Amino acid sequence: MLITQYLNSETIKLVVATSSFILLLVIVFFIYKYLFLFLRKRIFVKAGKFTTFLLDFLRIPALWAFYWVLLKIFTYIFLSNYPFYPVLLHINTLLIIFSITWIVMQLVKAAAYYLQHKLDIGVVDNLTARKRLTQIKVLVGIANSIVIIIAISVGLLTFKEARAVGVSLLTSAGILGIVVGFAAQKSLGLILAGIQIAFTQPIRIDDVVVVQGEWGRIEEITLTYVVVKIWDERRLILPVTWFLENPFQNWTRSDSAIIGSVFFYVDYGFPVESIRGVLPGMLKGNSNWDERIWNVQVTKTTEQYKEVRILLSSSDSSKNWDLKTEMMEKVIEFIHGNYPDAFAKIRIKEG
Repeated sequence: MLITQYLNSETIKLVVATSSFILLLVIVFFIYKYLFLFLRKRIFVKAGKFTTFLLDFLRIPALWAFYWVLLKIFTYIFLSNYPFYPVLLHINTLLIIFSITWIVMQLVKAAAYYLQHKLDIGVVDNLTARKRLTQIKVLVGIANSIVIIIAISVGLLTFKEARAVGVSLLTSAGILGIVVGFAAQKSLGLILAGIQIAFTQPIRIDDVVVVQGEWGRIEEITLTYVVVKIWDERRLILPVTWFLENPFQNWTRSDSAIIGSVFFYVDYGFPVESIRGVLPGMLKGNSNWDERIWNVQVTKTTEQYKEVRILLSSSDSSKNWDLKTEMMEKVIEFIHGNYPDAFAKIRIKEG
């Protein structure tokens, strides 16, 4: 008699229902995993890298969204008579909202991936590709911010106490109120600066810049900060507003081609024409020289020496650096081998 009462109790029913639900989740997981592998091997691989990438991106968030739907159905059927049912139902609704948010953000990432792989940034003339890549990076941040704001607003709508706040966030008046309320805040100023950089583009992804005396490339641009990869692998991180408020050098603003200078200080007796005679041979066949410009000139004179400048052009700054160091070595060897006494000297007058 006691056993019958125990088996008929609400507790044992709840335990059986919960165990059955967990078993169902496990079964769904294996079915989902098998279906995913089947699609990946039989269908999506043939469709191309992007479709496979999209499937990988959505695999986990889609599974969790499906789990939360099953949980909502389970709580409605088996737990609707329990006093904690409204709380559990509310939590489950929030989980579904944020799972959908997760899926939408993954779709934004997938769209960015698709657009980025249509851009060939590896070509020599990659200015257009770098422009588009910079805009994509910033727009992804904007889109994710909007999705998160909408998700939080919808989540607030599920609370009676905060429903007014949620409604105001979703209305134009509410959005305007947020903008006005934060207009004086530095954080919003950074975001607006990030948007401005995305479209006016004083800098772009992979631009070569000289910032605060450091030479490097723009590695990342977000809504709030910019990462500069310095030549020695260090990272210089600056707020986006810095690039709108301070002067800096951009060596690839409109073109990656560049002209570099090499200086030598030699005695007045050194024949400059000798360098003009041997420099074309030194440059011939050098992959770092783009065959546009070479020039040798005396650019300065003092009581002790004359300054000789060699101009050399390359398709980008990295090649130009290698070219300058190589030519510096060769010219020094040439002067030392042919005019060993021609380097600048300090002359001391005898009293």
